[in-house]
Amino acid sequence: MRTDSSPGYLPAREHLPAGDAGTPVLDVVIPVYNEEKDLQPCVRRLHEHLTRTFPYAFRITIADNASTDTTPQVAARLEAELPEVTSFRLEQKGRGRALRTVWSASDAPVLAYMDVDLSTDLNALLPLVAPLISGHSDLAIGSRLARSSRVVRGPKREFISRAYNLILRGSLQARFSDAQCGFKAIRGDVAQLLLPLVEDTGWFFDTEMLVLAERAGLRIHEVPVDWVDDPDSTVHIVKTATDDLKGVWRVGKALASGSLPLDRLARPFGDDPRDRDIQGVPRGLARQLLGFCVVGGLSTLFYLLLYSGFRPFMGSQFANALALLVSAIANTAANRRLTFGVRGRDRAVRHQAQGLVVFGIGLALTSGSLAALSAATSSPSHSTELAVLIAANLAATVLRFLLFRAWVFADRRDGGPGGPGGSGGPGGQGVPTGVAPSPYVAGSYSSAPYSATPDSTSQFRAGDAADRAWGDATVQLEPVRPHDHDSRNAR
Repeated sequence: MRTDSSPGYLPAREHLPAGDAGTPVLDVVIPVYNEEKDLQPCVRRLHEHLTRTFPYAFRITIADNASTDTTPQVAARLEAELPEVTSFRLEQKGRGRALRTVWSASDAPVLAYMDVDLSTDLNALLPLVAPLISGHSDLAIGSRLARSSRVVRGPKREFISRAYNLILRGSLQARFSDAQCGFKAIRGDVAQLLLPLVEDTGWFFDTEMLVLAERAGLRIHEVPVDWVDDPDSTVHIVKTATDDLKGVWRVGKALASGSLPLDRLARPFGDDPRDRDIQGVPRGLARQLLGFCVVGGLSTLFYLLLYSGFRPFMGSQFANALALLVSAIANTAANRRLTFGVRGRDRAVRHQAQGLVVFGIGLALTSGSLAALSAATSSPSHSTELAVLIAANLAATVLRFLLFRAWVFADRRDGGPGGPGGSGGPGGQGVPTGVAPSPYVAGSYSSAPYSATPDSTSQFRAGDAADRAWGDATVQLEPVRPHDHDSRNAR
């Protein structure tokens, strides 16, 4: 449980220091598409609120999603009049595309976004980002479904929202309460590693980001909000719902197959300095013991059922060997994924081969026990055989855990056993802790040019911030043209 050697690439969360004057701590992105009417009052109201209540420097970024009206001109005027406002244009639609592009290029340590209609009460903004600034949480979301939230909206949208979140809970085991509220924030260091894993470029972007963050063990803070439905919303409910269900299916398949390297997002356990001073305690031991016991209990039950099924058709030794072989393969696969957190197919065959060696040791123990029982009595009862096998399996289980931890799934990256992320971990990267990995692109999107507004003076290079040192809070955005293109039809 040492925070200085835990797997993953994210350091322990720390309270963000107050930046120098002019260096924004918070970057609030407002994605817009044909919002010439609402954009100016929204930005001015948000700017006034942040100026009056937010204790750190901030930036408001208008992300124009290929508007065809006068939205770009309105954004340019606001940028010229308000020093904390900047505009940014993409030539393709897609809220997720806009957020990923701007967030990836931003130098602010805390990134947020909100809908242009300001349906959410702005008094929730500081509580939203405070846990990220303090280092308590990695992401924060506004929740319209919390008990203390106050929401005004029609019954159709209420039903759709609650049904969608029930689907997420049932299919993806999501524990957050409101995936679609347009009021979210994320720490910049987390965004640089999480966003390349998010494939969607439209409305499902939020959900996919939250599900992956939760599965990676990141902390998501929820803030009850007061929210008033916008009757003039241009969201196409049927198309959005259809695309969201497709996204749920796609993400569910990716999680089931273990194809996403979520170990890259692992945080060390705690950030209390006392945790770093604990000597002689292997990291992750308690969690691995619990997972191994659960898997072992289920495997033992599976083994006994197989043995009971095979025994009437063959001798006790053959029934024991076959039942143990089948259960050992299932046990190795389950421990690989659930106990030691190894995802993906890399080294899977090698792990199974090593698991068979461990199986051989267990076979020797159980077979020896049966042989000893047969020597002691010529015709033992079935219940006696099961009792002897249970005792032998308990001894084999202890040895199996030690071999799994120290040999089969050992973390060779730093010489310590155990957790995911080593050579036996996902992808077998073997990259030293603290070295940023190359971006992993889960989807099929690629980068290609798009134009920026002629009037824009603050443009971004998408992805540059991933190469910057996180602690350098004075790095500014470079005035170059961004690139983002998707051949698919975005919302």
